[in-house]
Amino acid sequence: MSGYQPYSYGGGFQPPPFPVVRLRGLPFNCTDIDIFKFFAGLDIVDVLLVNKNGRFSGEAFVLFAGSMQVDFALQRDRQNMGRRYVEVFRCKRQDYYHAVAAEVNYEGIYDNDFHGSPPSRGKRYNDKDQMEYTEILKMRGLPFSVKKPEIVEFFGDFKIMEDRIHIACRPDGKATGEAYVEFASVEEAKRAMSKDKMTIGSRYVELFPSTPDEARRAESRSRQ
Repeated sequence: MSGYQPYSYGGGFQPPPFPVVRLRGLPFNCTDIDIFKFFAGLDIVDVLLVNKNGRFSGEAFVLFAGSMQVDFALQRDRQNMGRRYVEVFRCKRQDYYHAVAAEVNYEGIYDNDFHGSPPSRGKRYNDKDQMEYTEILKMRGLPFSVKKPEIVEFFGDFKIMEDRIHIACRPDGKATGEAYVEFASVEEAKRAMSKDKMTIGSRYVELFPSTPDEARRAESRSRQ
């Protein structure tokens, strides 16, 4: 019996691929807002600009709400952003997570472990419990309509106050799908990682160790 099997590689049913694309050739003054404009009309969950040695590399990863959005995004391959044409292509879930882990490393979370030298690719893609924690966790993949009381409820077993939650927004006021939550202690933040990949509404939410600096930067971007 032959049924439709989306993106099947070599027989057997394959689930749709992870809905992420990679961009290459971006202008060096590019911001996540430029990428939202480039993909106007599509449902973006996350934008990750890739830095190398503290400088923007001209590459980015864009996570969409579903695989159909990726199909539309790929149609914008080689369209222009400013004077540069941008390549848009598929990539693997692991590539995106490696980039996330590398960004966390650059922001200093791994510094105590590695004394400032970047870890190997394999080491970067480490278990989250190997990272150094602060009292702040970053939430990623939130519904865009999420409100602070829903985040308090999500962390129901942990005592967090609404004024210790920052929901990240773009300058136009729309939510980015990320939030930063401050816990009473580092130990409390570590225990709260037990909620990683739990759901709010229909979305599963990822948790990452963060830093006060990263949370402050997100808050200042939201105010611009």
